Amino acid sequence: MTADAPRGVDAPPELVQLLTPEGERIEHPDYDIELTAEEVRSLYRDLVLVRRIDLEAVALQRQGELGIWASLLGQEAAQIGSGRALTDADMAFPTYREHGVAWCRDVDPVKLLGLFRGVSNGGWDPAEHNFHLYTIVIGSQALHAVGYAMGVQRDGAEAATIVYFGDGATSQGDVNESFIWASVFNAPVVFFCQNNQWAISEPLEKQSKIPLYKRASGFGFPGIRVDGNDVFACLAVTRRALQNAREGQGPTLIEAFTYRMGAHTTSDDPTRYRLADELEAWKLKDPIERVKAYLFKNQLADQEFFEKIDAEADALGKDVRSRCLALPDPPPGAIFDHVYAGAHALLDEEREQYLTYLAGFER
Repeated sequence: MTADAPRGVDAPPELVQLLTPEGERIEHPDYDIELTAEEVRSLYRDLVLVRRIDLEAVALQRQGELGIWASLLGQEAAQIGSGRALTDADMAFPTYREHGVAWCRDVDPVKLLGLFRGVSNGGWDPAEHNFHLYTIVIGSQALHAVGYAMGVQRDGAEAATIVYFGDGATSQGDVNESFIWASVFNAPVVFFCQNNQWAISEPLEKQSKIPLYKRASGFGFPGIRVDGNDVFACLAVTRRALQNAREGQGPTLIEAFTYRMGAHTTSDDPTRYRLADELEAWKLKDPIERVKAYLFKNQLADQEFFEKIDAEADALGKDVRSRCLALPDPPPGAIFDHVYAGAHALLDEEREQYLTYLAGFER
């Protein structure tokens, strides 16, 4: 990186990249991938629709319809690429930002919005989608994922587990403990770190003196850094890591080198801690625009195709908005549901006390 270049913009030399920001296809000796024209068009559709859902959610929050929202803007390729590498048998453990992975696992986007609207504690069945509930506590899902992977290992199932976290979470004890357990027990798990350069307001250099993927070697398993704005590379690298896990080769740490183009959440103001030129430089690496350029240059799609996708995105945005606004508020007592699998005396007592308290306000 040159001395006066925006921080994090120049691609590190060890980066796995298959599609340049200009939409040029390049080869890699270890992580190549063959995609049909239809598969590329499908990936482009995923990227556009997921971004539209995200933009609609941000607008809903700004209008007071959601309590908060964690945007994925700029990280679509990392999530769609890794999400489409999963098989039906694989299990994913997300943070609170993996809306693109949720899309790949057929989770209704309105279920996500319901969580941030405060009308549900999750809303989807993890077993149905093989996609765990969102985790707010930073890094704790890494322990859950390794435990699940060890269970898969003991069941002898042909499946792998993937867990998502950000660069900031790599400083958490839970994540490092997960690395130890996964390594020692050779668990079939892929650690997928979306390094978006900022742990809320703290830059990457305050998290680590070395590239994050190199941490894996200290725990005894391989690490690799991939261009997180390149959906082809993210798909190829994650697919290989998951297959290695299923074949008994143990864990892999993938560092998806990307950038958070929006705020950490809608309660954050990134203009207070990062420069505008950094954001502008990363816009040139936009994950959607590079796939669009590739499709155009190789005559794999025409203007009618792009207009059709844009129209579908607009329709999806309207549908998500209308169904979000129509979500009913749960009764106050519902907060006590699903805490325990069966009856619980103390919880029943607390529920009764709370409902009696609320009844005192009725007229």
